[in-house]
Amino acid sequence: MGSEPNVILYTAMSLDGYIAKEDGSVDWLEDTGEGVEGTYLKFYSSIDTIIMGRKTYDQILTFGEWVYKGKDTYVLTSDILRVPEKPNIEFRNDEIEDLTTELKQKSKSNIWLLGGAETVNAFLEKKLIDEYRIAIVPVILGTGIPLFTSGAEENLDFKQVTEYDGIVELKYEKKKIKIANFEINNNK
Repeated sequence: MGSEPNVILYTAMSLDGYIAKEDGSVDWLEDTGEGVEGTYLKFYSSIDTIIMGRKTYDQILTFGEWVYKGKDTYVLTSDILRVPEKPNIEFRNDEIEDLTTELKQKSKSNIWLLGGAETVNAFLEKKLIDEYRIAIVPVILGTGIPLFTSGAEENLDFKQVTEYDGIVELKYEKKKIKIANFEINNNK
């Protein structure tokens, strides 16, 4: 990869903006069709690092076998005494700006901001998300854990829309500010 890796929020949400039910379950994603696998596998091969919050980590452990083998995974938690049950997993209590800088220097591919909502919103508030890939699943949950709650604003550039099996996947990038012949990320 020739340039600095991007932090990419890659997630699915219901039509009414929820990423999970109130109890954290994502069973509503089970009937999303074959298209999801195709875009997921392509995306998954483009990353080597995953960032997630502790609640998301605990939820993933309930799925059985660890599905992110071979990917360096960083779990954000205040409970740094936890011992990871799997290889390539590290619990961290760093400032997210410091962790992001470290991982961008260390990673050879893009970085997946997996979630959950608290982690996503912390990254959004600090303007640390470079790219947003959000699959809108045709289901209305009515209640649950919303994706965006921080109240932070972020201007984005539309890049792509993909439709598969009734799901619409939207791709946006952080808006870049053009000054003369220079293009910079809008980090402030």
